Amino acid sequence: MIAAPQDSMSEDEVSEEVDEEEAPVDEVVEPTLEEQLAEAIARAEKAEAEITYKEADIVNIRKRNATDRAELLKFSGFNLSGRILPVLDSLDKALEAAEDGPLADGVRLTRDNLLEVLKGEGLTQIEVGAEFDPNTMEALSTLPASDEYPDGTIIDTLESGWMYKDRVLRPARVVVSKE
Repeated sequence: MIAAPQDSMSEDEVSEEVDEEEAPVDEVVEPTLEEQLAEAIARAEKAEAEITYKEADIVNIRKRNATDRAELLKFSGFNLSGRILPVLDSLDKALEAAEDGPLADGVRLTRDNLLEVLKGEGLTQIEVGAEFDPNTMEALSTLPASDEYPDGTIIDTLESGWMYKDRVLRPARVVVSKE
């Protein structure tokens, strides 16, 4: 005799399975036309704001670029002027050591011509006054202050300083009194 196969599920399990199948599935609720329109308007406004910010960034970049370019052109001779200053110093030393005569006159004329060209490009000598100015001067040495040279007074100028337009090209190197 052949036995009929028995279901391995109990009646309770079978009824639960049927209940799950009959349960309503969560329906996907489609947004209404008004909700879709509101969402589209919000996205459009956000996109417009981003475009406005990007346009402002572009304008600012262009302004900064124009300013940088003007600054670059303004100070284009800065490095060359700095490299020529030692030549000017050498001519000054040659004039100090030279005796009067045609050679000294030629060196003086060369120095004066070079100085005129550099001044035409915006080079000016830093005026060393009595008071030390850390913005345009460099103290290479200090000596004790005295009645003749109170604290912060320039005692001697060791090397002349130069400005290129409104920037310090080389600070004046000085000896300063210090308490």
